[in-house]
Amino acid sequence: MLRDFLAGVRVLDLSQFLPGPFATQLLADMGASVLKIEPPAGDPLRRMDMMTGRAQPAGARTPYYDAINAGKSVLALDLKSDAGKRAFETLLVAADVLLESYRPGVLDRLGFGRDRLKALNPALVHCALSGYGQSGPNRLRAGHDVNYIAATGAYAASGPAGRPAMAWPPAADYASALQAALAVAGALVRRGRDGKGCFLDVSLAESMLAWQAWGMTAANAGRAPKRGENLLNGGAACYQIYETHDGRFVTLGALEAHFWRNFCDALGHSEWTARQHEAMPQSKLIAEVAAVFAAKPLAHWEATLKHVDCCYHAVLDYNEAAADGHARARGLIREGGADGRAWTEVLFAAFVDGGAPPPRPPARDIDVAAALKMWG
Repeated sequence: MLRDFLAGVRVLDLSQFLPGPFATQLLADMGASVLKIEPPAGDPLRRMDMMTGRAQPAGARTPYYDAINAGKSVLALDLKSDAGKRAFETLLVAADVLLESYRPGVLDRLGFGRDRLKALNPALVHCALSGYGQSGPNRLRAGHDVNYIAATGAYAASGPAGRPAMAWPPAADYASALQAALAVAGALVRRGRDGKGCFLDVSLAESMLAWQAWGMTAANAGRAPKRGENLLNGGAACYQIYETHDGRFVTLGALEAHFWRNFCDALGHSEWTARQHEAMPQSKLIAEVAAVFAAKPLAHWEATLKHVDCCYHAVLDYNEAAADGHARARGLIREGGADGRAWTEVLFAAFVDGGAPPPRPPARDIDVAAALKMWG
């Protein structure tokens, strides 16, 4: 079972907002016991509506917080106080993993620098998740997802020809969460062999940078990808997003010759088949295909292409995606709720021996005594 993977592993989570909490949620999904430590005022995400940016009334809790922290226990602890430091020390000694998302130097100022952590728990896997990493000229620079992606070159090839396009959901946040969870899991495997802990320096910017090898390889060869001009970013007719007559959109990913041929035949335009590899951007061919799609509504294209082997899919909105028959059959989308709040979560995206991932329990607030008893 999925929750057998990290059963018995204890994770202290000192992160806020999205990247760190998603990383520790993945660890919790695999069976780790995750204790999220928040300041007395709580994670700011508790009160922030991530769609509007507005703060909720005092005492309110947004469903976005619940969606990303389900599966964890949450403890409010003042790490600037002597009592808070003592409780945190006790928890550190019992922990297997510490994941934190402070700016470099903050944990040192709180009295829990790397030397102190190693003295308290030599076997601790400490993952520091920061914007630009623990060293280098940008180490203390402020940023958010849009800035971290901008630092990697990715926006040079993302969006329509005229300007870059923002990514949704926040790609650097999720990329770094995956990177952190993977690094922690790997460190735990090594610790199982030699008993040694380690320090992991993971950054949001570098997690996105790791995705840029193809673009940088092309740039080094003098063929840097440009927005809307290359095979996978809008330059090809066979790999494109098209608008339908009723203002909906469809995607076509017919990269392989047989998929493109099947598509052309289904539309009655076999003359397009030989044009698949025209020079890019294929503005003329794209316009011809776009005109055909624009002549009929989405329902027509669903009936015409949904069952053609050509890598076609309609662009769904969130409600359609959640209600999709395949998604429901796989069982990954779940409606959650507690204390009058409701949210939608997507479960861990892996099936173990044919078994679907189990649902997550809601995040629960606990006090120091319960936390110490839980990890006693």
